[in-house]
Amino acid sequence: MKKPELLSPAGDMEKLEFALRYGADAVYLAGTRFGMRAASNNFADGELPRAISLAHERGKRVYVTCNILPGNADIEQIPDFLEFIGNAGADAVIVADLGVLGLAQKHAPKLKYHLSTQVSVSNHIAAQSWFDMGIDRIVLARELSLDDIAEIRAKTNPRLELEAFVHGAMCMSYSGRCLLSSFMTGRGANMGSCAQPCRWKYTVVEEKRPGQHFEIREDETGSYILNAKDLCMVSHIPALVRAGLDSFKIEGRVKSAYYCAVVTNAYRAAIDSYFKAPDEFNPDGFWADEVLKVSHREYCTGFFFGDIAGQHTADSDYIRAWDIVAVVRECDDNGNAAAQLKNRIFSGDVLELLQPGKIPVCFTADGFFATDGARLDMINKPMEIFNIKLPCRAAPGSILRRRAAE
Repeated sequence: MKKPELLSPAGDMEKLEFALRYGADAVYLAGTRFGMRAASNNFADGELPRAISLAHERGKRVYVTCNILPGNADIEQIPDFLEFIGNAGADAVIVADLGVLGLAQKHAPKLKYHLSTQVSVSNHIAAQSWFDMGIDRIVLARELSLDDIAEIRAKTNPRLELEAFVHGAMCMSYSGRCLLSSFMTGRGANMGSCAQPCRWKYTVVEEKRPGQHFEIREDETGSYILNAKDLCMVSHIPALVRAGLDSFKIEGRVKSAYYCAVVTNAYRAAIDSYFKAPDEFNPDGFWADEVLKVSHREYCTGFFFGDIAGQHTADSDYIRAWDIVAVVRECDDNGNAAAQLKNRIFSGDVLELLQPGKIPVCFTADGFFATDGARLDMINKPMEIFNIKLPCRAAPGSILRRRAAE
């Protein structure tokens, strides 16, 4: 069996660092133009080459998105951007438009070409046709089952790589091709500016009774009729591998660096565990608990196993059970660490220490020290550097977190 690539989101430089540190084989990111996540900080022209170099120094790959659905005005500006990312050393460009593919082949011939999930490739004939036109990898439609994916794998050129989203937010429309945001807010989802009206609470108004709003459900909470659950496949690594996927993709460029680190770490551990001892893979390993420690909606397995209910109609709230409180900057062999504050922390707090590739360690914080040596019982200035005693040596970039108050 070929070990699949773990592909993580990198919405900015901090998220890139966490993705690389916590086990991603590759990252996908965007410049300030032509990407499908305009709400993310993304990478300015001056940052993009530096981000690519940083990943390459660690033996990782970088895929740059150019996956909007461009109009005539946009398409005229794309050749310069493609030349720029090609010269910057990106490994691949992600496209969602046949015209952009043609421009990429002309203006960035050294890149590999990945086809976005927005193209909705859902059968082997389409997949092979795109390969024949020069596509190296297809990010498959999110609506496919594992059996569908296995059939596409069996009936296409083995040099065609197949990628699929395995974790993160899901869109209620077909492979993300939605016009709700454009109609309701003027913000184009297919241009990277979705306002997520699918997450809003809706009621019914009868034509002859203006101002009278009727709940769709018969309870006081109303109904979020278009709101999708989040996808989570961390306990199903064997099934994903058997389907023939080359890359497991995590959604989340607009989510936090903490989210990127924790989810990447969980999938890295699950994948490595499976390939170390396939017959002993434990779907309930610590990775199954880890994905519950980031902000998320109720999880489901999407379409991978057939028609499983993927809507959550009670609310559109996130489940936030844990908070990041600090990131380790440096630490000696005895656990004496310097850390940078993210959220206020008190002496006596029960914390978890999360390190790349390791099971979290629980301990109780026993006071802190300012950089001038003064003992403190609380740290509350964001980004402040302080000293703390950890239960063991911790690598730079390790995370301190705390269970959120109920």
